[in-house]
Amino acid sequence: MAKIKTTFFCQNCGSQYSKWQGQCTACKEWNTIVEEVIQKEEKSSWKSPSSAVKRASKPLRITEIDVTQEARMNTEDEEFNRVLGGGIVPGSMILLGGEPGIGKSTLLLQISLKLPYKTLYVSGEESQQQIKMRAERINPSSANCYILTETKTQNIFKQIEALEPDIVVIDSIQTLHTEYIESSAGSISQIKECTTELIKFAKETGTPVILIGHITKDGNIAGPKILEHMVDTVLQFEGDRNHVFRILRAHKNRFGSTNELGIYEMQGSGLREVSNPSEILISKKDEELSGNAVASTLEGMRPLMIEVQALVSTAVYGTPQRSATGFNAKRLNMLLAVLEKRAGFRLGAKDVFLNITGGISVDDPAIDLAVVASVLSSNEDVAIPKDFCFAAEVGLSGEIRPVQRVEQRILEAEKLGFSTIFVSKYNKIALKNTGIKIQLISKIEDLVSFLV
Repeated sequence: MAKIKTTFFCQNCGSQYSKWQGQCTACKEWNTIVEEVIQKEEKSSWKSPSSAVKRASKPLRITEIDVTQEARMNTEDEEFNRVLGGGIVPGSMILLGGEPGIGKSTLLLQISLKLPYKTLYVSGEESQQQIKMRAERINPSSANCYILTETKTQNIFKQIEALEPDIVVIDSIQTLHTEYIESSAGSISQIKECTTELIKFAKETGTPVILIGHITKDGNIAGPKILEHMVDTVLQFEGDRNHVFRILRAHKNRFGSTNELGIYEMQGSGLREVSNPSEILISKKDEELSGNAVASTLEGMRPLMIEVQALVSTAVYGTPQRSATGFNAKRLNMLLAVLEKRAGFRLGAKDVFLNITGGISVDDPAIDLAVVASVLSSNEDVAIPKDFCFAAEVGLSGEIRPVQRVEQRILEAEKLGFSTIFVSKYNKIALKNTGIKIQLISKIEDLVSFLV
């Protein structure tokens, strides 16, 4: 058995040191020196099963490579499948991050209980009894999920070798430690080495591994940035703990799009998949109120109808306030400047507050027209009919610019019962005999004449 050897490297310039020190003497950077393994035990702590993925031992012409796509593993969760691109790819590494208490463990435990595959759920934060209590609340009947409370990777691999699971879930990567590194769990060197061992296991056996990662106060996943480069997929679980809705996004995905969005509703029995988010993002109200407008936006391949609320009031203090929740504040200032310059509305001495309902954030430029409409509605105290919706971008010269996939937006609005949709007249629309009126406008003055 070879002796385990470690040394210290600067992550900035690569200089090597025999022991840890705070500052690198070569590049003068602080806190960049971490411990790394340079020689391990010759004997591995786990054995690859007979179904291990065999790598090619010689280069192949690109025309000789078999392009037969391996079937993805269905998680029985449509929202999770959509964000991943159709399911879990065998042998992939998935990293899930999110704020404390947002529901990361609940989501993966719920998926583990529904999976038709043998699943090993490894927890370094909770006891088996705690997980059992949560599982009873979510899905009391599941024979394919195995729970292991362990933090040492060598012991985890021994249990994996004995159980041979189809999927492994680690909660969380910051709690694991390996005997090859002497530093404490959660340190940069421990996170990097534990992840390397799990990636080697996943790629050689074809077993997908899902990691839960803690985040810092800035919202980034804790640990070295290289952790996100090492894994195949990085998912972010977002939402306000005071709201019931949770959003799952893909920040990186080697096997699919990063534009897809999964929406869940937190309930007492776990997370419920929201198949039609437009119905929950639009408030149900009988009376028409000023300052409300509905926009047709896209998240990946999914059209969404979201409600934009604006409040315009006389500034009490000397400097007017500009506040936006779920929308880019700089873009709001730009749209207000366009309204002043092109439409003649004096908003310089007024407070403007904007809110995207449902607690979601939107960066689609197609909601510009709805933002302008809601601001005009609140400023003039004129209600927009609740069966009107908007889908267009507003330019700096006040022109109404076309947006992509406008036909899909129109069909979604028609399906939800809207009577009129405002779009740019420069959009090429091939729809015929639709049940919704398509109002074509070319400049912001046209919108003002309709609403005011």
